[in-house]
Amino acid sequence: MDKKKILVIDDEQDFGKMVKLNLEDTGQYTVRIEDKGANAISVTKEFKPDLILLDIVMPDVDGGEVVHQMKKEEELKDIPVVFLTAIVTEGEVDSQRGVIAGYPFIAKPVSVKKLISSIEENLTK
Repeated sequence: MDKKKILVIDDEQDFGKMVKLNLEDTGQYTVRIEDKGANAISVTKEFKPDLILLDIVMPDVDGGEVVHQMKKEEELKDIPVVFLTAIVTEGEVDSQRGVIAGYPFIAKPVSVKKLISSIEENLTK
């Protein structure tokens, strides 16, 4: 089975490393971390991920702008994006059935089990 490629775009380097370690430990994923929103488009084009885990609040370019830029790019517009953020609570996400503004959201902090479940659910869409 081919490993799925996951791109984590999050300015919190320790969080990105934790996600990478836990996902790669399953043997099902290859994970790359990018900590600057400004590099998101170029890294996505180079890495060609199957799914992107994207933080919203980043100091240079926020996640909403990253998605907006991606949707303009023919080769990137269909890559599934899951927002992973601390600006919403798990209760808020649950009340919206995990989707806000048309995108799946996961509230930080997140368990590995919930993270993998969301990845698998959004890879099959």
